[in-house]
Amino acid sequence: MTIEVISRTTIFRKFTHSRGGIAGAIIIVVLILMTLYAVFYIPLDSFKQWNNPDYWIDYPKAAAPAWTNIGLKLPEHVILTSDQAVVSSMIQNGIHIVTHTYAINFNYDSYPTDFMLPYTVKYGQIPPVLQIVIIRPDGRDFRIYSSALPPSLISNGAQNEFSARVFSADSLIIENLRLDKSLFKYNQDESLPQIMIFSQIDQEKVLKGKYQVKETFYLFGSSDSVEKSGLVLGGRVYGLMGTDELRRDLTIGILWGTPVALFIGLTVSIASISIGLIYGVVAGYKGKRTDEGLMRINDLFYSLPTLPLLVILSVIIGRSIFLITGFLVIFGWVGTAKIIRSLALQLKNLQYVEAAKLMGQSDIKIIFKHVIPQLLPLTFASIAIAVPSAILGEAALSFLGLGDPSIPTWGQILHEANSGQAAARGLWWWIIPPGLMIALTGLAFALMGNAVESTVNVKGRY
Repeated sequence: MTIEVISRTTIFRKFTHSRGGIAGAIIIVVLILMTLYAVFYIPLDSFKQWNNPDYWIDYPKAAAPAWTNIGLKLPEHVILTSDQAVVSSMIQNGIHIVTHTYAINFNYDSYPTDFMLPYTVKYGQIPPVLQIVIIRPDGRDFRIYSSALPPSLISNGAQNEFSARVFSADSLIIENLRLDKSLFKYNQDESLPQIMIFSQIDQEKVLKGKYQVKETFYLFGSSDSVEKSGLVLGGRVYGLMGTDELRRDLTIGILWGTPVALFIGLTVSIASISIGLIYGVVAGYKGKRTDEGLMRINDLFYSLPTLPLLVILSVIIGRSIFLITGFLVIFGWVGTAKIIRSLALQLKNLQYVEAAKLMGQSDIKIIFKHVIPQLLPLTFASIAIAVPSAILGEAALSFLGLGDPSIPTWGQILHEANSGQAAARGLWWWIIPPGLMIALTGLAFALMGNAVESTVNVKGRY
C-alpha cells in the first residue's frame, strides 16, 4: 500500500513539473468550459437548426467580427427583440393601441445595409393595422409604413397567429419616403430607404445620433395581442467571430463544435484503446497459435488504407456522427494492440504472474487482475494521445464533404468555407477560428498524453 501511494505521489509530482502537461491541461479546461457554456447558455435550437436558412435570416451575410471595426467606420449589425423594446398600451375609441419603441445609437461613418422589422400578432376576424414611424436625431419624424394585416382565415371566434417581416425594400416604404422630397436634397429615385433615413438633409452624409423606431399595432378585437416584435438593422460587422455566407453566427458554430469534437475524440480514443488493450493482452499472454492468429488479423487491418475506406463507408452506409465515430473506432485500435502485445509478453513472465498460475487462477482472472492493471497508466496516456487523431479523422471527412451535415462541427465549417471560396474572398474569420480550434484541441491532448506517458513509462519499468 505504501509503495502504491508513493508511486501516485511521484507521478503527480512529475506531471506538475511538466510545462507541456500543464499547458495541455489548461487548454482542456478551457474546452470544457466552452462545452458547458454551449450546453447551458446557447439555445438548443441553434444546434438543431444549424442548416435551416430561415433560422438565421436575422443575421448578416458574411459579416466580419465586430472587434475588427476599428474607428467605427462600418455599421455593426443590430438585432433587437421585444425584451429590449419600450412597450406602451392604451385604449382609444374601443381600439387597443400597442406601441413597441426601439432606440438605437447610430454613430458609424457609413450607412446600414438594410433593415427589417419582424412581428407576430394574434387576432380574430378583424385584422389589425401596423404603423411604423421613425424619429431621427434631428427631431424629424416620419411614417414609413402603414398597412392592415391579412384577414383571418380562422372562423368560430378562434385566434389567428400571423408572423411576418417588414423589409426596407418594401415598395410601400419607398413610396412613403419619396413623398417628402424636402427631406432629401439629392435624387431619391436612386436612393435606398436606409440611405434616405440615415442621411443628413443638407448633404450626402450619415446623420449620427439616437434613432427611435416605433411599431404601433391597432388591435380591434378584445382578445387580440402582440406576441412579439423586433428590429434588425443591417451591418457589415457582427459578433465575436462574424458570420458565414449563409448568415450563421460562427461563434455559435465554434462553441457547439467543441462538445462534438470532445465527444468524437474521447469516444473514439477510449473505445479503440480499450479494444486494443484487451486484444493485445490476450495475444501476448496466450502466445503460440493464439498470438499468431490474432497478430495476422491485426496486420490485415494495419495494411488497409484508412482514409479511402472511411470515405467509402461514409458514402455507402451513412454520414451520421455516430456512424463516423464507429468507423473511426474500427481502424483506431490496431496500433495500440501491437504495443500492448509486446508489453504483455514481458509482463506474463514476472514472478507474481507465475505465482498466480501456480495457484490455479484462470487466465481471464490473471489478465484482468494482474496484467491489465499494470498497463492502465500507459493506457490513459494512449487515450489522451489518440484523441487528436480521432478529431482530425472526423475533420478530414467533413472537409471532404462526407461529415454529418446536420450538426455544426469544425470540419464541416471548414468544408463550407472551402465551398464558399472564403480564402479567395478574404473571409479569413470563416477559416482561421475552426482551424485553430482543431489545432489547439489536438495540441492539448497530445501534450497531456506525452506528459503522462513520460511519467509512467511502462516500457522503461519492465
